Amino acid sequence: MLIFFRTLRIMALCLVLAVLNTVVPAPALAQPDRADGPGLDRAALQRALDAIPEAGAPGTYAAVRAGRSGWGGAAGIADLSNARPTRPDLRHRVGSITKTFVSTALLQLVDEGRLRLDDPVGRWLPQHVPGELGQQVTVRMLLNHTSGLGNYTDAILSSLAAVEQMRTTIYTPAELVAIGLGLPPTGAPGEKYSYSNTNYILAGLIIKRVTGNDPTAEVVRRIIRPLKLTDTYFPGSDPRIRGRHAGAYFAPLGVRNFAEYNMTWAWTAGELVATMADLNTFYRALLDGRLLSAPTLEEMLTVVPFDPAQPEIGGYGLGIYEMRTPCGSLWGHDGVVVGQITFSLHSRDASRQASFGLNISHYGLFLPEAHPIDEAWARFLLAAHCPQDAGPATRAATTLPTPGIDSLAVRTR
Repeated sequence: MLIFFRTLRIMALCLVLAVLNTVVPAPALAQPDRADGPGLDRAALQRALDAIPEAGAPGTYAAVRAGRSGWGGAAGIADLSNARPTRPDLRHRVGSITKTFVSTALLQLVDEGRLRLDDPVGRWLPQHVPGELGQQVTVRMLLNHTSGLGNYTDAILSSLAAVEQMRTTIYTPAELVAIGLGLPPTGAPGEKYSYSNTNYILAGLIIKRVTGNDPTAEVVRRIIRPLKLTDTYFPGSDPRIRGRHAGAYFAPLGVRNFAEYNMTWAWTAGELVATMADLNTFYRALLDGRLLSAPTLEEMLTVVPFDPAQPEIGGYGLGIYEMRTPCGSLWGHDGVVVGQITFSLHSRDASRQASFGLNISHYGLFLPEAHPIDEAWARFLLAAHCPQDAGPATRAATTLPTPGIDSLAVRTR
């Protein structure tokens, strides 16, 4: 049986919580004892964060910002082998949040006139996407997941045994692309949104073709180094996370720690390591317009709907998605890798920001409904982005989307 870990059903839960909170506030989100900035109540945030390990996660860590006020929090256990507590500055595998970094680097090349969003992929990578398909799929389609190309991770992470085997497997980008293109297409090029990591391996290869440099080095040169993101890096084939970090627990395989894991299978689709504070710094610079020209940023934030039948729930742009909440639209991305989950979500002007990580993944893999951990982190997001002084009309003005972003297919045996 093929089971997908999706954020779809989880984010739907937030809508229920938001409606309930307009009537009877949950204890963790009660009226603040003390406001430490415009809409930033540290005590309420810590209570909401504490609820995540209470719901079953080993540990969690977060960075929240409102205006000029910032807060870093942690709760629970970082390492189950020694009960070491979490702390806000732990490094973490942020998975598909890598895509926003890679898309930004590629869009800087667009700003420099070195390629166009509507260039056919075959112009740059004829050896990887040859023939008619290479002429139909454009760079834009890669970045907004409308290429119709199959998702290679559905093939290489298709069983519990594969999750274990992948710890030491090294893949080349060309191998990953070949696997993805060997899968059935999810639709015609440009037809609809369908999330595929294959798109962002190709995006990385395009950066390499245009610049002559490794795309991860380009991201470092263009983004990580200028923004002084000192805890953000690409590990390459090194399976370790350098510096302070938590464990990584893949729930279906018990308490085994997957913090050491070769990430060449993810490359420019999901290899990055970062802290939550570094993620906030990056997204603030991006949304402030410091990394891209205004027209190009507007292109980046132009979304295709997750579900054409429900365009009001939000959609995917160029390496970033829009998530509509009771407090307005949020922009960012999530990431799911073996043993770790990350969300990084921000208001359009970056005046409100929240990034958090969990050191467990796939805890709800075999459950038909959302896990209590999901409800807990949904409440934390509401605590971070929906200040208690916002009235019911504001909080209920829009609904949260149900974006199916990161996925990992596991075939049970």
